[in-house]
Amino acid sequence: MNIDVLGIDLGKNVYSVVGLDGKGEVVFRHRVRRITLAQLVEKLAPCIIGMEACCGAHRLGRQFAALGHTVRLMAPEYVKCYVKAQKNDDRDAEGIAEAATRLTMRFVSLKSEEQLDIQSLHRTRDLLVGERTVLINQLRAVLFERGLIIPRGRTKLDRWLREELPNARGLSPCMQRLVDDLMLELQELDKRIAAFDREFAELSRTDETMRALLSIPGVGVINATAIGAAIGDGSAFAKGHDFAAWLGLVPRQVTTGGKPRLVGITKRGSSYLRILLIHGARSALPSLAKSETRLGNWLRALLERAKRNVVGVALANKLARIVWAVARSGRAFDARLVAA
Repeated sequence: MNIDVLGIDLGKNVYSVVGLDGKGEVVFRHRVRRITLAQLVEKLAPCIIGMEACCGAHRLGRQFAALGHTVRLMAPEYVKCYVKAQKNDDRDAEGIAEAATRLTMRFVSLKSEEQLDIQSLHRTRDLLVGERTVLINQLRAVLFERGLIIPRGRTKLDRWLREELPNARGLSPCMQRLVDDLMLELQELDKRIAAFDREFAELSRTDETMRALLSIPGVGVINATAIGAAIGDGSAFAKGHDFAAWLGLVPRQVTTGGKPRLVGITKRGSSYLRILLIHGARSALPSLAKSETRLGNWLRALLERAKRNVVGVALANKLARIVWAVARSGRAFDARLVAA
């Protein structure tokens, strides 16, 4: 049996596998369990293996690539149009195999175990930050119901809890215990988030690409480790504009009254990286706009004709392209060499 393309529909315990020959005809269709999938692939001659880029795909992809196979991971939304009617696991595997042969298909690069580890740390930290935000809002609501107004901002909250809460009136013993418990939970979350920050700082010092990314204004330790784990050396993208488009930082074009005009960004791709870049751009905007560089001249001219938030997103788009260039070259960023 000659199999040129193998499509695998991933599952928790059972995988649907479809094999295509050189003419694109189905010559193999089978369902295997997770334990026997590796044994099946080992018996095959080197071929193209297509899978959707979902949970477990990168680990299997590294195993299959070590056996000499060509692994092609694809976003599920790009595979959907190749799945025939009456969707089931077997037709999904057949559609994956067909999509893997398309010349215009966009493939996802295999991530190493180290990259996946860093991304897992970022997801956990982001979850803890969300829990801390919920806890702070709950604490503010409890105190607001008792007539105690806390100023907005984390720094002001800490100062108020330290200076004003001991002298506050209107709290019953029950509510005082509740506030104390919330404050203890808040301190525990701060410690856990700080532990992640220290680990990210250590990672950024030991990785050459991340150290180079830290030279870019608006790219700190969190941004550098998250972006470095996502794009590696940047070879997955042909141009910096492709990376910015992957993050959804490029404007959409609509036609009204027969005239094309640009509207908001597409917001496609990784929302986490996009948010990090936009926050980094907002923090770097004041200092960059005052600098006597080509980038500073471009920002000052843009600020004269656009709102500050729009300029911040435009700067995030430019930072994304700079990030790609730095990752590809491995050289530190120099603002004097940035073209307008």
